[in-house]
Amino acid sequence: MAVVTPALLQALFVGFRADYQRGLAAAPSQYKEIATVVPSATASNTYGWLGQFPKLREWIGARVLKDMAAHGYSISNKLFEGTVAIPRTAVEDDTAGIYRPMFEEMGRSAASHPDELIFALLAAGFSTTCFDGQYFFDTDHPVYPEVDGTGVAVNVSNVDIPGVDPGPSWYLLDTSRAIKPLIYQERLKPELESKTDPTKSDHVFDHDEYVHGVRARNNGGFGFWQMAFASQQPLTGEHYGNARAAMGEFKADGGRPLGITPNLLVVPPRLEGAARKLLEKDTDAGNEWYHTAKVLVCPWLA
Repeated sequence: MAVVTPALLQALFVGFRADYQRGLAAAPSQYKEIATVVPSATASNTYGWLGQFPKLREWIGARVLKDMAAHGYSISNKLFEGTVAIPRTAVEDDTAGIYRPMFEEMGRSAASHPDELIFALLAAGFSTTCFDGQYFFDTDHPVYPEVDGTGVAVNVSNVDIPGVDPGPSWYLLDTSRAIKPLIYQERLKPELESKTDPTKSDHVFDHDEYVHGVRARNNGGFGFWQMAFASQQPLTGEHYGNARAAMGEFKADGGRPLGITPNLLVVPPRLEGAARKLLEKDTDAGNEWYHTAKVLVCPWLA
């Protein structure tokens, strides 16, 4: 039986932290391919500039000052946690090492958390509003004839859902700009903390177990809807081409073409074959869509 001392508990925690860091480093990650990481220093961030695509004009006379559209789109940070409890008896009996894989898995889970958050948000874009008050994927995004957002708006769609028998969703994105279609707002990175002193922790005293937990603060949100198109049509050249054409015709308020060029096709695992056949196979140079976008197969969309 081991003598449980502060030095022993500290040594165990150092080992658990190393396992956690190993899992954190080993986990694959895809969220940065579709989301811009924005640091946060407060409870929430307000993105008043969403809705404004800056442009240049010929300089004649004084500069023309334009206010950023005050859409008031805010992302509030959420608090997330994951906790593992180890019985004191396991430490006394030198069996605490059996918990090491759990800490590595906790690290992997912490690293995967942004992916789960961001891709769940992408899938929820059919029913979650963005900066203009419409669902991120919607048929009636308002685009105004004047640069300042005045006049009679024209409704623009960035979604294609068949009237009957819709299939799994696929997403065509332009991720080449400074701001990607989604936003990952990071307040605090996941940190591993520990409570192991029975003289200071009521939980250790009352439950006879040591507690180790991860704490993080972050959230996700939507950027420009014009950089994304969602479809539940079959993933064929015809429907893919229609989506690309629609995105290429998106305009800013005032009628200026946005120059959107989709470069990423995001699909769930069940559409991987269709996506790769469409974009990665070019039999006899007869595929006009060959390499027009990269394929991203996302397990979080399964």
